[in-house]
Amino acid sequence: MSNDILDIRRPIRSRNSAWATQAAKLLAAQGVTPNQISMASMAFAAVGALAFLLVPHVDGFLRVFALLAAIGGIQGRLLCNLFDGMVAVEHGAGGPEGPFWNEFPDRVSDFLLLAAAGMACGMGWLGLIAAALAIFVAYVRELGRANALPADFGGPMAKQHRMGMLTFAAAVTLFEPLWGANTFTLKGALIIIALGCVVTIYLRSKRLVQGLRAQ
Repeated sequence: MSNDILDIRRPIRSRNSAWATQAAKLLAAQGVTPNQISMASMAFAAVGALAFLLVPHVDGFLRVFALLAAIGGIQGRLLCNLFDGMVAVEHGAGGPEGPFWNEFPDRVSDFLLLAAAGMACGMGWLGLIAAALAIFVAYVRELGRANALPADFGGPMAKQHRMGMLTFAAAVTLFEPLWGANTFTLKGALIIIALGCVVTIYLRSKRLVQGLRAQ
């Protein structure tokens, strides 16, 4: 990840927190590169996706473990997304291939987690639709950048919102057996994510066109 990212970094409040600063410092001191952290984000997403795939096939403690592992995979992915940029920029460890590793793993991670969540609730098609729309959201942002416009990270369903919704749904799903439900919350979350992505695509596209007209 190169220092060019300074102009296109996603606003993240936790970036300025003491714990994040210390963690990034430790990673840099150990010689961990931003690209390695970006690669690790895909590994976390894969763990989360595999955990989601287990959910329909296990009960009791194993079901709880699978959902907790899914939550861990989602949050691990997000932490990697935070630290790769911090190590690259704040610690000057970026490289020329950084822009690739800044974007490619995110698209893989979105696809794995959303598609697997769809499989977990017995609606694989819905997970695939949500995954495709999430990738489309990022495409519109990058299309704007390709035309010399500022990176548009606006929601309502940007990456952090998608992953927040998926984390919340997995957490609620932990307790669904108490009231006789079964992955109902995951289904609802995927519908909200898909619809939110449609709105986000529309709003970003509208701003993109307005920006092109103003050039």
